[in-house]
Amino acid sequence: MEVSSTEALKQSIDGHTLAAVYLYTPMCGTCQVAGKMMDVVEKLPQSFHFVKANLNYLPEYAEEHSIESVPCLLLLKDSVEQERIYAFQSVPFIYETITKNA
Repeated sequence: MEVSSTEALKQSIDGHTLAAVYLYTPMCGTCQVAGKMMDVVEKLPQSFHFVKANLNYLPEYAEEHSIESVPCLLLLKDSVEQERIYAFQSVPFIYETITKNA
């Protein structure tokens, strides 16, 4: 699910116990590679609700959550951050990180 406003993002997160929020910008080459990894991980068996958000449309959210760079993956449980990933090393790395936070 892709959202384009802070309010839509917060509503999407609040509706799920486990949420994986993938933050990117369209002109970021690393984000394009990470996005493809996220598409694969999302299809694997896991219990997270996935949300994609273009950070260009969410400056308040980026400031509120101190997002340092993109790509960024926030793993949330009951809307509370459990882990943050900036280095998308591989699909197995992301999948293992997600499953250990479930």
